[in-house]
Amino acid sequence: MMRDTKPGGVKPGGGAGRKPEWIRVKAVSGEAWKGLAEILEKQKLHTVCDSAQCPNKGECWSAGTATFMILGDLCTRACRFCAVPTVSPGREVRSDEGSAIAAAALELGLKYVVLTSVDRDDLPDRGAGHFGSCLGALRQKIPDAAVEVLVPDYTSPELAPIGAQGPRVLAHNVETVRSLQGIRDNRASFDKSLATLKGAKALGIGVTKSSLLLGLGERESEVFSAMDDLREAGVDILVMGQYLQPTKGQIPVAEYLHPDRFDAYRQAGLSRGFGAVIAGPFARTSYQAFRAYSAAIAKK
Repeated sequence: MMRDTKPGGVKPGGGAGRKPEWIRVKAVSGEAWKGLAEILEKQKLHTVCDSAQCPNKGECWSAGTATFMILGDLCTRACRFCAVPTVSPGREVRSDEGSAIAAAALELGLKYVVLTSVDRDDLPDRGAGHFGSCLGALRQKIPDAAVEVLVPDYTSPELAPIGAQGPRVLAHNVETVRSLQGIRDNRASFDKSLATLKGAKALGIGVTKSSLLLGLGERESEVFSAMDDLREAGVDILVMGQYLQPTKGQIPVAEYLHPDRFDAYRQAGLSRGFGAVIAGPFARTSYQAFRAYSAAIAKK
């Protein structure tokens, strides 16, 4: 049953107690995982799977898939829910990173490649040009591969070099509902994120995606409102997952949502016209990325 109250009277960030039985992170195992780890080490590449402590690492790595993280593994922003370390300035940008990713993707036999990054507010273009060059390297070495990019809150001019390389999907996360945007770095906002997503559509990028972390203290009416705003911005794919506190340094969970509530949110999203909705306790932006892309394309 859906409800429009703060979870159990808990204030956002107030703490939800012990994890329920449905929160069980799978261990990383299997030969595919070993091969992937070796390739990443050989090319000296980072993944968001490690840096953000993604709960799907076991499932994805065992299947031989990963999301490459460019522009280093240190972020210039300090969002209160994120485990990626914060520094300013960030690491020196690796000029051959695109070539290394393309080599790794080719060796892994990937037909669908996902790129993401840390925020780099210390760079003149915030790293947008590097995104474009990494996309270009993939285009050159694996021309038939589809590429999805998960980008920071870039403005339309910053999006231009990315759009010029023709990614199949551009993702950018609003992260949470409007009333809880204070958990993000103060340079981010719901409206800036919507502007990024609208800007991608204006450049002709056919499929856009965004994500919401739930269990931070949001009301259900706020989740529905966020869905409506994202649809108004033309977003095709919505991902909704349970916020899980990475370490004691991040804000605590306010509520653990039962899988049935994720199913209800999924149906609510589909009824609003999203081409695909991925919803579940462990759902994250790049989780089942190709499946979501295929579903969204099929509905266009």
